[in-house]
Amino acid sequence: MSLPHLPLKPAQLRLIHQIAIHGQLQIAAEALAMTQPAASRMLAEVERQVGAPLFLRLPKGMEPTEIGATFLRRARVILREMGSIVTDMRNLRSGQAGAVRVGAVTGPAVSYVVSAVRQAKLQAPDAQISVEVLPSRDLLRLLVAGELDFVLARILPEFDSGDFNILPMRDEKVSLIARATHPLARAQAVTLTELTGYEWIMQQRGAPIREATLAAFADVGLSEPADIIDSPSMLWTIAYLAQSDAIAPVSDEAAELLIRPPVSAGFTKIRCVQEIRVSTYYLLDLKRRPLSPLAMRLRDEVARTSRNPILDQVGR
Repeated sequence: MSLPHLPLKPAQLRLIHQIAIHGQLQIAAEALAMTQPAASRMLAEVERQVGAPLFLRLPKGMEPTEIGATFLRRARVILREMGSIVTDMRNLRSGQAGAVRVGAVTGPAVSYVVSAVRQAKLQAPDAQISVEVLPSRDLLRLLVAGELDFVLARILPEFDSGDFNILPMRDEKVSLIARATHPLARAQAVTLTELTGYEWIMQQRGAPIREATLAAFADVGLSEPADIIDSPSMLWTIAYLAQSDAIAPVSDEAAELLIRPPVSAGFTKIRCVQEIRVSTYYLLDLKRRPLSPLAMRLRDEVARTSRNPILDQVGR
């Protein structure tokens, strides 16, 4: 049976549902805080709209007719959906559900975002969280385009800092990694001069870690290494390092993740005399687009994690 298109109201559906549960109009009316005459008029109106009785009036109570049973099946589905809508809206308002899209450069992605997402999922297991790990330029483009809710990135000259809510985080230490059996793995201190003859893997030109590394060579009067392979892929870099004597500059957080348990991927840090650091990155979101409760909760968790030195050392 296909029901006609009826202008039914939620209160009418609830009444029919309660009558089916209790079998008595009076009890159904009481369950809905209605008077019996009002409930009787509402039932009569629904049956008029349907064009047939929904219940048999029996001495011992009311039982659904065949049409009434079909009506009830549909009504229960609608009532369940309505209940789900209320729950979903409540969860969205409280930050217990919804979707949030986060972006970060490598260092804070490892040190802050992992911990913050884990904590957010404990509090809101149904939340849909996506994380992009990209260079700052790509992150800012996605943020401005509305494809990310907030990012941990550096502000570049082609973007207007006035568009963003800005929370300073910190600068990023660069570590030089190689396979654990690299010829320089056991050296107590290595100069950049000693490293120029090795093969290197770096991100594309303009990437902050690459530029900071090349600047370190320039600061001691050296030209950049002659043998550099360009690759933005961390996975490819790891695979190449594992099979060669190449060296790669990466964020210190990424280096620690690869070297220490539980990953222990067979890599080491080359102990370089010159310290290499990348400029400060920021926690950014757009002023013109307010964050959802879930995005705000995750953003606050990232900020809290960054201020907690104990959390910052988790996994090291």
